[in-house]
Amino acid sequence: MYYIVTGAAGFIGSNLVKALNERGEHDIIAVDNLKNADKFKNLVDCDIADYLDKHDFLAKLREGYFDGLVTAVFHQGACSDTMETDGLYMMENNYQYTLELMNYCQDEDVPFLYASSASVYGGGGVFKESREYESPLNVYAYSKFLFDQIVRRRWHKRGAQIVGLRYFNVYGAREQHKGRMASVAFHFFNQYRANGKVKLFEGCDGYTNGGQLRDFVSIEDVVKVNMFFLDNPDVSGIFNLGTGNAQSFNDVAVATVNTLRLAEGKPALTLDTLIEQGIIDYIPFPDALKGKYQSYTQADIGALRAAGYEEKFLNVGQGVERYVGQMLKAAG
Repeated sequence: MYYIVTGAAGFIGSNLVKALNERGEHDIIAVDNLKNADKFKNLVDCDIADYLDKHDFLAKLREGYFDGLVTAVFHQGACSDTMETDGLYMMENNYQYTLELMNYCQDEDVPFLYASSASVYGGGGVFKESREYESPLNVYAYSKFLFDQIVRRRWHKRGAQIVGLRYFNVYGAREQHKGRMASVAFHFFNQYRANGKVKLFEGCDGYTNGGQLRDFVSIEDVVKVNMFFLDNPDVSGIFNLGTGNAQSFNDVAVATVNTLRLAEGKPALTLDTLIEQGIIDYIPFPDALKGKYQSYTQADIGALRAAGYEEKFLNVGQGVERYVGQMLKAAG
């Protein structure tokens, strides 16, 4: 019996493969598209049974190759570029692909855990898993939103477990291949090491410089939640996956810089001092993001808690400190 992880060489997918390995599971089919070849590095320390390109995987799935052989599917494969403007590609890759996999899992009575996104809420101020609060701002968010609506429409007909996880701002190990779509913690780490300073956006939507608020969640917590649902196949639903506590970009910058300063034998500094010394710098807010940017997100995790998940989440200070330590170790 196999676990199937799509997007397996990506950020969240590779962390799930590693987590399954740590549980003693090695019969894993890793599915991805390695057009971005550098992603292979995320799987170097993982053990899998086989790797399949997305198109080869779909062909085998349609042929019945995996019938009766699948324990669970973690569907993380998608285009995650929120600035992508090719709607045809986005809907085929994110929506149709996900729909086909869900249909297969229902036919085969296989648990299906898939990646949704907090982007479905758009610029609203309420982040609760309910239709009236959802208003996507770009085609990426719409692709996630539309699939969630299909899940709701078919809810009463479901057999096997279906879990949609609306990821908020995830950061952590194995995201280095994402380029500009990597987390701000990753970019701050590299900016400080290269130039001794970090750059944040100026204020927008009534927020001060660097004061925009997001629910930043560590990949460590994301993995734990996925494993919780794997262990509880009787629990289904669409759930927010964030900490439930919004923190500012300034908080991430301060945590990143001070962890690096301490590693250099230097004292930690306050935000005001970091600004005064030019270590934190603010740049104009990009015109391309105006009207398409979430200046505030904070997950309502009531449904997740009601489902039985009781673990505490890492805050920005705790999570970023651990992540920076991992990156320093990797950098030698």
